[in-house]
Amino acid sequence: MTDPASENIVMPRGLDLESIKLAVNSIKQLRKKLLTREKLLEFDRREIFPEEEIRRMLAPDIGLQLLTIPEEFGGVGGGARDCCAVAEALGGICLGVATAFFAIQLGAEPIGVGGTDAQKHKWLGKIADGKALVAYAVTEPAAGSNITALETTADPVTSDDGEVTGYKINGSKVFISTGGYADFLTVLAKTPEGPTFFIVESGTKGFSSDRSEEKHGIRCSNTSALSFSDVFVPLENLIGGVPGRGIKQANLVFGYTRLMVACMALGAGESALKIAVDYAKKRIQFGTPLSEKQGYTHKLILPHMARLAAARAYIDEVALGLDTTDNDYQVEGSIAKYFTTEAAVSAADDCMQALGGYGYIHEYEVEKISRDVRITSIYEGTSEIQQNIIGMFRWKKTRKSKGGYYNAIADGLGLIAKETQEPVIEILANSARLMNPVIELIQNNKLTKQQHIMFLMADMAAWLEVSNAFVRSAFVFDEPDSENRDNQQKILCARIFAAETVGLIFNNTRKILHGTGLFDDAACKEFEEKHHVLSLLDVEKGIIKEMDALGEIVFK
Repeated sequence: MTDPASENIVMPRGLDLESIKLAVNSIKQLRKKLLTREKLLEFDRREIFPEEEIRRMLAPDIGLQLLTIPEEFGGVGGGARDCCAVAEALGGICLGVATAFFAIQLGAEPIGVGGTDAQKHKWLGKIADGKALVAYAVTEPAAGSNITALETTADPVTSDDGEVTGYKINGSKVFISTGGYADFLTVLAKTPEGPTFFIVESGTKGFSSDRSEEKHGIRCSNTSALSFSDVFVPLENLIGGVPGRGIKQANLVFGYTRLMVACMALGAGESALKIAVDYAKKRIQFGTPLSEKQGYTHKLILPHMARLAAARAYIDEVALGLDTTDNDYQVEGSIAKYFTTEAAVSAADDCMQALGGYGYIHEYEVEKISRDVRITSIYEGTSEIQQNIIGMFRWKKTRKSKGGYYNAIADGLGLIAKETQEPVIEILANSARLMNPVIELIQNNKLTKQQHIMFLMADMAAWLEVSNAFVRSAFVFDEPDSENRDNQQKILCARIFAAETVGLIFNNTRKILHGTGLFDDAACKEFEEKHHVLSLLDVEKGIIKEMDALGEIVFK
């Protein structure tokens, strides 16, 4: 099936396919030499920050950081899709190392989106030259993800004639990745004009970092508290040169950085699944391998295969959007992070279960992945923060578009269902049509004030939009090859995940209807009949057969 959007092709920003393959392959080589399994397990066991190895990754002959920096500032100008590929590959090796590398990207982003040309040449140039580890210092003890509540201050310092020459920063930050090793930091502090980003160099008088936190996971990353006591920052280190723009700059960063966290989680989840699948093929129990037991495959492995494949499709779609438009992808970044990290955490946990006692043993790596990936649903905004963003913005989008937003998704799915004759896609389209009346019900009954209801709606929105991207990725192509095993696996995963999405929308709709206590049985029945809610249950037909077919491919 031909994608109608292909008629208006815009060449995406970033590298050619061959170049990004070379970058990913170079990361795989790191696993064999610089970041061996034995080293990583030792770093984790002893909570060692591998500064030497991280800095080695910045050296000219590897230079992974160059991907994130525009060519005019010394980098190679990789796009979002390129950075996603690198983040996923690093996440698949070790999330602790990936977090340290990601901290460089994150710390550089305020400069990239808001810095002056002089600041970009100086500071991005330092990163490109491999001379700087960077940290992003925003989170505070009392503020958390609510950056508007920050308490760190930056008071203007003036000359005798009243001109501002710089700022004195006072306050503290917590949970700062690479905070104890960074050569410079981008620090958010409150000026009289509002929150503002500054560049603070390590060694500056009054700046200090605490010892590294002892953590549940990502134990080979450094996470430190930072203190600022009359830290003088010259005016030239105020990012963008104009105070009060920090919130806008932070919001511009989120759509991209949250997508990167999603990619790291995806890499970790995929690694855990690979270990579990390989184990299932070899482990004999009661005369047959685990790979032939539905209690193992259908419960612990295959649902996660479908979810992570769906996450990949959505990440690819958002990254392509970032590479071809200048649109604000803050909500899409939240959906990608929320869905993917929750899926990866669940996958890693079940993979540990899948290995039984071995899954609990350090040397088998799955328990490390499970501990490490847990942070991805916490840092860069917790899952609950993402649900707040998704619920609020999709409610507003629906109201503003007068239902057009989800009607367009439903119509697009309907066209694919008609051309492919896929019943599950038609039912998914019907579940998309249910979004508008559910949101209208929430609006008319003032349920937007109930956070749990908004979370239920946010989950419906997130899963639907991820499934919509996955269906397009699996079924909208020019020359489908039914003999290709990768295509077969993708299509089966898309069907399974579409069915799961419909089930979630069905269940959450009924929770909103019946759980609030606002609607009597007659009102609930009227709504369900009017909007054909119970017909969504038809999506379960044949789903176990689909999982059987997926298992035949995955475990062959």
